[in-house]
Amino acid sequence: MPERVRGPHSRVGATLIRVLLVENTRLVRGAFAALLSREDDIDVVAEAEGNGEVLARALSCRPDVVVIDVDSREGEELAATGELRARLPDCRMLLLMASTTPERLRRMLDLHAAGVICTNAPADRLVHGVRKLVRGQRFIDPEFALVALDAGENPLTPREVEVLRLAADGTPTRDIAERLSLSVATVRNHLSAITRKTGGRNRIDAIRIARESGWV
Repeated sequence: MPERVRGPHSRVGATLIRVLLVENTRLVRGAFAALLSREDDIDVVAEAEGNGEVLARALSCRPDVVVIDVDSREGEELAATGELRARLPDCRMLLLMASTTPERLRRMLDLHAAGVICTNAPADRLVHGVRKLVRGQRFIDPEFALVALDAGENPLTPREVEVLRLAADGTPTRDIAERLSLSVATVRNHLSAITRKTGGRNRIDAIRIARESGWV
């Protein structure tokens, strides 16, 4: 596995954007490396599949940006642990994923990812994202940004969100009432209101809709 892949137009002696690629599929990883290495200001300094080797490679090559496919093995776990961010605070994470929901997008950004991009995006979008991250900016794929906007504003009150989160965890109605210091009747009223506001057919459907919309 190559430690360095230098593009044909790389400027020797110039300051380049150092990139570490994390992708489980060798063919896809090679395509990403070839794409980025064509740019005269980007240097793919290392590649990794996961398998516990990513942090060691990152500490060794000190990249400016780590491009991580979070749909591949260990990708999302790697992003979630936060260890890479803690050990290399100046390194920016650009997460690749095939699709997302508002909830997942919010979770990825909460993991201190500086950027999120669709794996089906045009090639120049990946390059643009890497450059924006190095400039200290965030980058969210326009397709994913539309997903978040289409979800709309959360119609649930803070109390309804609390009730729904407990219900989603499988907490019985009576236990929800005790934990929130409410009557059982009030909890049932909240659950009915939640189902109505989300447009769900029942409580389970309301939980699904709220999760996919990023409301809980």
